[in-house]
Amino acid sequence: MADGKPVRVSQWYFGGLASAGAACITHPLDLLKVQMQTQKGKNISMFQLTQIVLKNQGIMGLYNGISASLLRQLTYSTARFGIYEVSKQQLAPKDGSAIPFYMSAFLAGLGGFAGGFVGNPADLVNVRMQNDVKLPPEQRRNYKNAIHGLYRVAAQEGILRLWAGASMTCSRAALMTIGQLSFYDQIKSILLASPYFGDNVITHVTSSLSAGAIATTLTQPVDVLKTRAMNAKPGEVTK
Repeated sequence: MADGKPVRVSQWYFGGLASAGAACITHPLDLLKVQMQTQKGKNISMFQLTQIVLKNQGIMGLYNGISASLLRQLTYSTARFGIYEVSKQQLAPKDGSAIPFYMSAFLAGLGGFAGGFVGNPADLVNVRMQNDVKLPPEQRRNYKNAIHGLYRVAAQEGILRLWAGASMTCSRAALMTIGQLSFYDQIKSILLASPYFGDNVITHVTSSLSAGAIATTLTQPVDVLKTRAMNAKPGEVTK
């Protein structure tokens, strides 16, 4: 307790839990994104792809790989939120003011890079499970769940294969975390300094939407490369 006010301890692990919860809602969109990023030949729209998945797999086809998606968030997001929030709290000025944006961006990038490395194995299995339905039956990997997928990759392709595409995963995660967390803090700070916003839901939602748009713009090119690298078979060169 300082100056009669309790010190707020950041419950960083909520970030991983919240991300896992969000994955349950956004997984169908993520699955469609992965399948669109790995298209070969004539590209089809998201609407057409949705129709194909529903026709061939039913509604549950949109949830292929959900176990890997949850494992990914519990590893990747927990690590990046934890590193960012704890380090930000430790380096915050004692007068209660916010740390500079450059420092916030550095900590977010560091946390994202570490989170990307930790979460890469689950991310790789997630991408493969989501894309499996597009492949001919004889080429499908048929992972039963995330743990089975991790085991199969390690046993058949070598344990280091679990970190295929790690450089792009870490780069994407660093950019994503800078966009999501440091820009969120910065945008919220700017809004609160204006006479038009208070510390309420509208401000938080506005900051979140703005930061999310920035994060998506920063990561999209790397995200496509990451997905294709993870989906490739050993020695395969994707075009």
